[in-house]
This record gives sequence, C-alpha cells and structure tokens, in this order.
Amino acid sequence: MDYSTKTRTELVAICKDRNIPGYSKLPKSEIIRLIQNSHSTPMLNIQNTLDNIHLLSENRETNHTGTLKMVDLFAGTGAFTYAFQKTGRVECVFANDMVESSKKIYDANFAHPLTLGDLNDISVEDIPPHDILTGGFPCQPFSIAGRQEGFNDKRSNVFWKILEIIERHKPKCIILENVKNLVSHDNGNTFETIQRELRQRNYTVTSKVLNTAEITGVPQHRERIYIVCWRGGYAPPTIERENNAILPTTHTPHHIKEGARGNLGSPPLDFSNIPKLPIRSFLEPSVPQKYYYTEASSTWNLIREHVVKPDTVYQYRRVYVRENKSQECPTLTANMGTGGHNVPIILDNTKIRKFTPRECFNLQGFPTSYVLPNLSDAMLYKLAGNAVSVPVVELIANRVVEML
Repeated sequence: MDYSTKTRTELVAICKDRNIPGYSKLPKSEIIRLIQNSHSTPMLNIQNTLDNIHLLSENRETNHTGTLKMVDLFAGTGAFTYAFQKTGRVECVFANDMVESSKKIYDANFAHPLTLGDLNDISVEDIPPHDILTGGFPCQPFSIAGRQEGFNDKRSNVFWKILEIIERHKPKCIILENVKNLVSHDNGNTFETIQRELRQRNYTVTSKVLNTAEITGVPQHRERIYIVCWRGGYAPPTIERENNAILPTTHTPHHIKEGARGNLGSPPLDFSNIPKLPIRSFLEPSVPQKYYYTEASSTWNLIREHVVKPDTVYQYRRVYVRENKSQECPTLTANMGTGGHNVPIILDNTKIRKFTPRECFNLQGFPTSYVLPNLSDAMLYKLAGNAVSVPVVELIANRVVEML
C-alpha cells in the first residue's frame, strides 16, 4: 500500500486500528515508517541502510521528560524539524520558508504547516516563544559557487532578522548551518561579525566544519559549518588530559541540565569518524528509463567516454566529466537536474544514468518514507541540493537535548 497518499489523520487511525504504539508525536513520514516496520515483509536494503545510520545518532540519546519548543527558519525540506522532533523531546511550533516547493514538501511530512513568506516580512511577535532556534540561512551570499557578496547580498540580510528574533525570544540554544566558505569569506570578517553579534546578545558561540561522509556513514562529501550557541555564558567543554582521562571543564548556566555536561564527554560539535557505507546501498533497485543516457543525449559521447567504472560516482561539469576517486558522492547542489552541471552520474548494472531525486534524498540521509510531493525532477533536485544532511543534524539534536 502507498501510505504517502494518506493524510496524517488517516495514518493515525491505521495505527490505532492495528494497535501500533508510539505515533502520537511523530511526523507523517515517521508514522509511515512505523506502519511499514509493523509488517512481516522485509524492508528494502536502502531503508535498512538508512535505519542503521539513524540508529548511530540515537545511540547518544538518554531518557528525558518534558517538551522543548523549536522554530525552524529557512526550513526547506524540514531536516532540522525532522531531526529534533525525532528525539521525542522537541516540538516544532513555527517553520518558515519563502519557496513554494519547500512548503509542499514540508507540509507533506509534518502535521503543522510551514508559514510561507519572506522572513523579513514576518513580525517577531508572530513567532511563538521557543527554546531552540534552527536555521540553514541562505548560503548563496557566501558560497564559492556564487559571487561571494556576503553582507552586500540582500539575501544575507536575513541574518539581522535572526538577531531580531533572538533579541525578542531569547532561545536557550541556536543552531545555524551554512557553507564552509562562510568562515573564510572576506578574509574572515564576515564570520567574525556573525560571532560578535551573537556574543553581544549573551551567547557563547561554538562552530565546526562537519563532513557528512566522515561522521555519519552516508557517502556524500558535504562540508558545512555548524554554529551552536548557548545563552547565558555556557562554554563548551575543553579537553584536559590527566593519566589519559578526558576531563571536560566548563561553566554551566541555569538552563543547562545538572550533570548533562558530563554526559557529553566531548565538545558539542565533536563527533567520531566512522566508515562510509557503499554508494550502492543508497541506490534504488529499479529506475525509470528517463534517467538513463542514450545516443540521443546531447552529452552522450562525452559521458560514454569517461563513465566507465561501476559503483563510482561521476559529475558532468558542462564541458567535462569528473570521476570521484573517494568512493563517495560529491556535494549535492541546488543546480543539479536535467541539463545542469554537478549532476551525479553512475554506471549501474545496465547503463549510464543520473541519480534519481529519491537517491539524492537518500544521500542526504532522509528516510525512504519521507514523502516527495508531486513536483518536477528539477525542483526535487534543487530541494535535495539545498537540504541539510539529516544524520548530521540528528547527531547535533541528540546532543543538544541532552543538555536542555
């Protein structure tokens, strides 16, 4: 049965009828997976792979009571909402994006609707109080692939809106995500401005460039800067060694749970590297013919000449094809799609083809039950390329909720 066509209310009714527990606080996509897991038939290898990845992040969870409120700004595909609500301790009370396709995919997967519109046009009074603020704010102003105009680009002005929201609601924790070039943009001045403005509002700022392929098992090379801020002067644990024992030392404000610091055992953004899973684990077993290259393709001669190794990802870069020699997928970008560059290509068991949109979502760590709405492939590729890596955010979310 295709559960993706059913509403969340209908899915809840199925759970009640089949006595399936644990659905009450889950988004639609997770309820679908809950129902599918109750079946006696084996799940697809792809789903098993993604389940194992999500379990890696869940291993750090501890039991808690109480519900934290969060807002998800520039929510896109809803990765932050998904990761934090999956902890069972966080409820998203407001999500926003200005792109219509983002609203379609968000609303297809969560019970609460995304507020569509320019964040600058939304009054801070209309945003509910919250404990956690998340946002993958627009990266184009700082991206190597763009013009790198930084704060001169009007899209970056939303950072000042974020500060306005912070001043009004004073969330306990802020998590921001952007391209790694944010750190070096304008000789570091842009990043220093961001940190200074946050510190002036009584937040301790920690940051680190994290690579999806290194810490999650998902074989996508995706380096992004994550910025975690704590209100009230919290300093992340510093590592001191005494007889090879790691001793975290820090000052903890009142809203950080007593003893939570000791549960971390490492700074908030330090995660161990783990082996990458093979690319083929994320590929669909059956792919429509429209994704395969043929002699009628304008790039056929170039593609056929260079795409020669199975289980290896290639990129078409307008005038040449580049092989990835690291057994991983290059960074998925918003300008993927038919006729575009940065298109992931693979030689599967039969012929040369592009990744499907679903495979791109797989390589961002979304569960296979995550609903992809009826949008063009080009739009789905763009959504996948703009998304935040789910398993990375899950690691951060599990660590954050341990402390609040």
